[in-house]
This record gives sequence, structure tokens and C-alpha cells, in this order.
Amino acid sequence: MCNRCFVQNNKSEAGSQDPTTQAYAELQRAFDHYNRSLFAGELPYCLITMQREKRTYGYFSRRRFVHTVDQRSTDEIAINPSYFAVVPLLEILQTIVHEMVHAWQAHFGKPSRPGYHNQEWAEKMEAIGLMPSSTGAPGGARTGQKMADYPLPGGPFMLATDELLTRDFQISWCDRFPPTEAAPTRPTSSAAAMGAALTAVLEPVAGDRSNRVKFRCPVCTAQAWGKPSLRLLCGNEACDLAALLPAS
Repeated sequence: MCNRCFVQNNKSEAGSQDPTTQAYAELQRAFDHYNRSLFAGELPYCLITMQREKRTYGYFSRRRFVHTVDQRSTDEIAINPSYFAVVPLLEILQTIVHEMVHAWQAHFGKPSRPGYHNQEWAEKMEAIGLMPSSTGAPGGARTGQKMADYPLPGGPFMLATDELLTRDFQISWCDRFPPTEAAPTRPTSSAAAMGAALTAVLEPVAGDRSNRVKFRCPVCTAQAWGKPSLRLLCGNEACDLAALLPAS
């Protein structure tokens, strides 16, 4: 779990912004930066939301919201905050850009059936420096229903990301109770069940569960499972953010 995520209370010396404003401003800042750097500023504004879609990193939904007064519509890019504490910042940014490519295709290209990542989408992803892959690694399929990606070294995405991170960009708020389940075999989305026209769903790619280790809080003995490289802090108030230790 990222150790950047926790403070003793909701007042931080880093700034006086309320948590809602701060959290959404960071996502909007990332969107604006990549829109300028990778899409020449062509993407229209959308409504960025945080949704706890189970085992899903994020999704794009075309014209999901409508203004109650002037009837304008806008797209939605949803990001799952449950994973903020357990995946690298780079992967969160990949998710945002992955969904921005779906927004680009919805406005300037030809999307296929809902949820399908077609050849046009794959070519745009590669052009901006993200290689589509069904496994999230080299050798995976470039198109399909379930699709991840990985950054191309020296590509436009990594260059834009390096520029963003040199400006002290961060995700300040993380879920204290992140998910531990592996990814499902097919997309699942409560929004889809309610009839939303989800153009794309980005799922975590299941990793090798044999590489997961058990961690235990030395104070309350609460346990968690994750990659050996994780640094976990206990969220129980009495434990005072004690570091979880590997357990046999």
C-alpha cells in the first residue's frame, strides 16, 4: 500500500483544499495535461468520476450525463479509486489515458460494439505510446473485449508522464481498504447492469497469485495479501499506522 496515502487527520500541512476538491482536481489536471500533450487539445471536456466498479480499473461512457438546465450532454471517464493504494501511479495514469483514447474514438473515429477494443483504437493507443495487450505485457493480443496496455519506452506517453511528474503531480487520497481479489475472466460492471452504454471497460489483468505474500499488523494482527514489494500500513486507529510485516 502506498505510504503517500495516509495522514493522521483530514487537515494536511501540504494544503488547505478539502479532500473532494483536491482529489478531483488531480484527476482533471492529469486529463488536461494528456489532452494537450497527446491529443493536441482536441478532446472535449468530460465528467471524471470515481466509481468502485468491482475488479475494474476504469471505463468510458459516451454522453452519460446531461445538464438539467440547458440539456447539454457530456461523456464520463470513471476511475476506480479502490486501486489507488495498490498499483503504481504510472498505472493510474495509463488508465486515464486508455479511457481518453476511447473518448477520442467516440468523437473522431469509429467505435465497434460496446466494450470492444478494435484495430483503430489499438493503432491510436500505439501512436500515443501505449501498446495494447490482452495480458498487459508483450505478446498479448492487440484487440479484443478485455484489454490492458503497457507503456512504450521513450514514447509520447512516457515523455508526457515524465513532464507531468516533474511538476510534483500526485494522487493524494487512497482507499484504506483496497481490494485483494484477482481480476475476473470477463468484464463486470454494475453500471452496465443498469443499462449504461459503456463504450469501454478496463480491467486489471490477473497476475500470478503464487507471487502474492501475506502481511500481518504487529499490533492487531490484521492480515492482507499482495505483491512482496508492497509497503502496507494498518488503518486501525489503535495501531497508529503500524507497518505490516511479511508473515509466513
